[in-house]
Amino acid sequence: MGGEWGLGASLAMESLPAPARGLASGVLQQGYAFGFLLAAVVYWLVFPHFGWRALFVVGALPALLVLYIRAHVPESPVWQRQQRTASDSLGMIPFMKEHWRVFVYAVLLMTAFNYMSHGTQDLYPTFLQKQRGLSVNQTASIAIIYNLGAICGGTLLGHFSQSWGRRRTIMIAAVLGILLIPAWIFSPALPLLIAGGFCMQFMVQGAWGVVPVHLNELSPPAWRGTFPGVVYQLGNFFSANAAMLQAKLADRFVRQTVSRIMRSPWLA
Repeated sequence: MGGEWGLGASLAMESLPAPARGLASGVLQQGYAFGFLLAAVVYWLVFPHFGWRALFVVGALPALLVLYIRAHVPESPVWQRQQRTASDSLGMIPFMKEHWRVFVYAVLLMTAFNYMSHGTQDLYPTFLQKQRGLSVNQTASIAIIYNLGAICGGTLLGHFSQSWGRRRTIMIAAVLGILLIPAWIFSPALPLLIAGGFCMQFMVQGAWGVVPVHLNELSPPAWRGTFPGVVYQLGNFFSANAAMLQAKLADRFVRQTVSRIMRSPWLA
């Protein structure tokens, strides 16, 4: 899985004309959100009857698409041109000496991105069930709705990044996402909570929709097959503790809240 994303993004970006890459970047990255949406549907239909083991079986089936990709998807024109000319590829050590600043920037960027996405997605269904008391069916329905928001946001903001600029689009989406946190978590009524989840994922995946094309454009030409995937997965690595930190913070918050309630003079 770690090898697929960087190569898939490079193949897509190198196969398209430059004016189409913003929209294509958004569509490509929202394969993640579309997969999340399908997972929510499968969870809704499969989990109550067959349990969590069946989810792993269903989740493995899309990997069979690799057979079609290998047999029918051609190499990008950029890659084919490089094979006909002298290679300008650098070794890893010369590459790092020459491009270490952009490499560090990209790793830090992807670390922040992965904290943002995993921080708003991984434990949110658990939050809906444990803190808001929603059922499995309600949680799955809300997950479908907020992933529709993710698909819309990634596609639209990926497209607008073509004229707004990549970094400006990312910053706009991130700032608006921060402003949406109260609606996303503290909305008192269920419809407002659903709207908050939709808008939050619109912004989170809206920023993510720029990632494939932004990393491709940052990459040195000879390293477009390696650079995007490596910095993406290093960002995943450095943000891998996001769910653990969230769980610890949630547990600490609950214990502190219970302690304050127990010390309240109203209970005396």
